[in-house]
Amino acid sequence: MNAAALRTTVLVVLAAVVLIAGTPLGPALSSAAFTAKTTNSASTVGAAADWTPPTVAVQPSAGALRDTATITAIASDAVSGIRNVVISVQAVGATTWTTLCTATASPYSCTWNTRAVSDGSYDVRAVATDNAGYPATSAAVRVTVANTIGVELSDPGDTVRGSVSLTTSLQNAGTATPAVVVEYAAAGSGVWKTACSTSTASYTCSWGTGTVKDDFYDLRATATANGVTTASALITDVLVDNGAPTATMTDPGSPLRGTVTLAATAADAASGIARVAIQFSANGGSTWQEACTVTAPPYSCRFSTVALAGGSYHFRAVATDAAGNSGTSGSVGPRTIDNTVASVAMEDPGAFLVGTATLTATANSTAGVAGVTLQVAPNGTNTWTTVCAPAASPFSCAWNTKSVADGLYDFRAVLTDSTGKQTTSATVTARRVDNRAVRGVDVQTANGGAIAGRLDAGDTMTFTYSTRMSTAALSAGWNGSSMPVTLRLRDGNTAGLGLGNAGDTVDVLLPGTTTPVNLGSVNLKGDYVKNNKTSSFTATMTATTATAGGLPVTVVQITVGTLISGGALRTVATASAAAMVWTPSSAATDLGGAASSNAPVTETAALDREY
Repeated sequence: MNAAALRTTVLVVLAAVVLIAGTPLGPALSSAAFTAKTTNSASTVGAAADWTPPTVAVQPSAGALRDTATITAIASDAVSGIRNVVISVQAVGATTWTTLCTATASPYSCTWNTRAVSDGSYDVRAVATDNAGYPATSAAVRVTVANTIGVELSDPGDTVRGSVSLTTSLQNAGTATPAVVVEYAAAGSGVWKTACSTSTASYTCSWGTGTVKDDFYDLRATATANGVTTASALITDVLVDNGAPTATMTDPGSPLRGTVTLAATAADAASGIARVAIQFSANGGSTWQEACTVTAPPYSCRFSTVALAGGSYHFRAVATDAAGNSGTSGSVGPRTIDNTVASVAMEDPGAFLVGTATLTATANSTAGVAGVTLQVAPNGTNTWTTVCAPAASPFSCAWNTKSVADGLYDFRAVLTDSTGKQTTSATVTARRVDNRAVRGVDVQTANGGAIAGRLDAGDTMTFTYSTRMSTAALSAGWNGSSMPVTLRLRDGNTAGLGLGNAGDTVDVLLPGTTTPVNLGSVNLKGDYVKNNKTSSFTATMTATTATAGGLPVTVVQITVGTLISGGALRTVATASAAAMVWTPSSAATDLGGAASSNAPVTETAALDREY
């Protein structure tokens, strides 16, 4: 082959290579970087100077993006250089990329108005194209857009008074310092007024509750930044109580000897009485000492005067409500304490006596106590019968109430000192002995709901009678099968109850009515619902026959359903556990028609959080 033919062949091959590179199959990529050109008299064929794609990467963000954010890519090409970089974004899970910008010079950056999109997660990528026309796509970088501020108001508690510190927590505030306003509205009204405001980073301000009337209020906090206002969740039914309770000291009488009863009355129109302290002061001085503190009505206690020096004393009562306000009664005195002579007091055995009751007396004599006789008589008579005569303290004994007929009885104690002198106590009158077979035996609750110590769906209350009962007498036409009822929970301060904060009461009604089922009521001896509130639940009632002591008895169970009205429920802590008391209805009868005793029944077994 001559030289001319050889040149022609080379040119044809090179032309074919160039033709292939320009087809839909190309351009092909290579790591080679060279320049070649062949020329003859008819044509010129050249090879590309850059077959290598550029490198490109998106710089990750330092945190969540908000407002106008800058997105930057790094791109390079060592041979032909970068023509442009296209930066795009798409929501996570989407399939379409949206171009933010096309940058032609380093730094390859875009500004992104993140307020034009929803808060959430997004992927960002960059596509760089070099001057030879070769593109390269970066790995996607995950970013978070977060423009909304989270606002949370701390709960100041169920009851507040005076100047109340309110703290607001902000999430996602960024570098902004929002204006925070805490607002209040009469409960359920939605009419908001400013309680206090702050722009200081701790976001704590004080609400002077003395400017509003004592009542229930809803609270919320708002934060305003960049022209956008965000509100917190509501804190509902916060009771403002700045009013002091009233207290009246009952005159204990004079002279006072041995163990005496100290009593007071107290009332509070808002949060209710939390405790009453009964105090005494010697000789009318300004130093007061506490005789006792009582947390539930009646506000009274037994107080031994024996350890006090004889002389003149004044007495007063200090009532404190649930908000912490206190009110002091007028002083009662002077009253004389004189234990230089014999004194004896009969303790109250209780309003209802069943089975074996404990009788107790206290006695003191400067001459020495030879013995104390405990006596009982039918109410209103002077026919006294000696129950026991203990010679030494404790002056106490067990009395079998079944040895007498059911009815009202009076009790007293007679002290005999070492010289033979006798002193008779005041009489405790009209205490009922009730040993009828038809009565309540026990009441129990069990938690079946979501929160222990709080009345909610799934909880149960079980009533046990001493014998088989007529279910039709408990509710007309009822045969003991599952029956819809309404369980009503009332605060102990509710009008008509007067049992105080720890006297919340449950009873059972026919659905949609105020007609009670003939079970009676249960004093839960705890604070399960906010002050003066009433809550109602759907419920079902069933009756079954069980065996107790080898004999058949009726057991009635109430299963709590959903809340249908009220609310404002509380959760009672284990430390607040107390034995609840069931007062049965005398409208309930056994199968023979005998009426149930309405003697109160105290919950048995270990104390627990009801429900």
